Amino acid sequence: MPEPAIPLSEFADRRKKLRAALKKSVGVVFSGEPNDPLHDDFRPHPHFEYLTGITDESGAILILDPANPVVSLREILILRPLNPELEKWDGLRLEVSKALRDQTGFHVILRSDGYNRYPRAINDAVKRTKSVSCLHPLAFHTQPVTPDLALFKLLAERIPGLVIEDCTEEVAKLRAVKSKNEVAIIQRAVDISAKGYDAVMRNIKPGMTEFDGEELLHHAYQTHGSRGPAYGTIVGAGINSTVLHYRANNQPLVDGDLICIDSGAAFGGYGADITRTIPVTGKFTKRQREIYEIVLKAEMATIKAVRPGVRITDLDKVARSIINKAGYGDYFIHGIGHHLGLETHDVTPDGPLKVGNVITIEPGIYIPQEKLGVRIEDDVVVTKDGCRNLSAKIPKKATDIERIMAG
Repeated sequence: MPEPAIPLSEFADRRKKLRAALKKSVGVVFSGEPNDPLHDDFRPHPHFEYLTGITDESGAILILDPANPVVSLREILILRPLNPELEKWDGLRLEVSKALRDQTGFHVILRSDGYNRYPRAINDAVKRTKSVSCLHPLAFHTQPVTPDLALFKLLAERIPGLVIEDCTEEVAKLRAVKSKNEVAIIQRAVDISAKGYDAVMRNIKPGMTEFDGEELLHHAYQTHGSRGPAYGTIVGAGINSTVLHYRANNQPLVDGDLICIDSGAAFGGYGADITRTIPVTGKFTKRQREIYEIVLKAEMATIKAVRPGVRITDLDKVARSIINKAGYGDYFIHGIGHHLGLETHDVTPDGPLKVGNVITIEPGIYIPQEKLGVRIEDDVVVTKDGCRNLSAKIPKKATDIERIMAG
């Protein structure tokens, strides 16, 4: 069976929907600047990846000009010039040709070279429309100005009467509602993740280290079709189970401790985000089981409450009321979850949940004085009648975990 993927037609449809939302305004999306190719893989801005599917072109630019009288010029892809010397080191790239157009799904592709093709294309569009729209998420005042707004400010100095609009919610709204193909890719990432959690539950034991747990996860991910984790894996034992974004993963696993494992496999640009908490020895103590059951009750009640029209803040109240009633409200120190997609903490539009949203549900209780932290996290997709738990097959009942760890 072929692996799930996004066809070019779906990327084209996304751009068409965004052009419709822009109306007569011009929008520009940048892929981002290159990383150090020796140490880091390039990952484009998620808006650019969502709209084009292109993941290996740093310095690329997408121009959307919905009101252009020439239909073929309503979307233009700008790519860096070819550099044969550099490409001997960093990878070969196609010339602008039918092959490249077929590969990308774009009819008009230009190079940002010395012939002023890119400046002329954007200048002509903006002079005609006198309207541009920001699509990149707006930055805080303490951060650099986003690349599209920086460009528009330069254009406003040169084109009288240019109006700059805020359309940043438009891409967020599109990205938040996952297509069937996107859900299938996330499900594949979750299924691969399940192999990693199974490997940990069956092999972890006292005397090993947190890093051994990380290695078991990552090895299983890569063995079953992933290139690696979707984000930095957390394997925190003992006091480290109470540290939300613990990353050292270098301490020994001690008899009697819990391990909070927060990890998910990447696949096809998307990723899973799962958390399970397990006992090092394979058996929960009475106190650990007490806290674990409270968190599990909160998580299952919250998942049951997921449906269209509900806000994430409403779901937070469901989990928090259960944990508060049990007397541990001060130990639930984060929100109930977040959207999941091209980013682990995916873009979140204003408003209630809609069919097709994929979110995490992840209540937790963290008691540093007892070196005891419990978090349980699943990935769910919102359906018309409620939700479907994509990670339901990864064991989370205490009895199931103990049974698997006992062999």
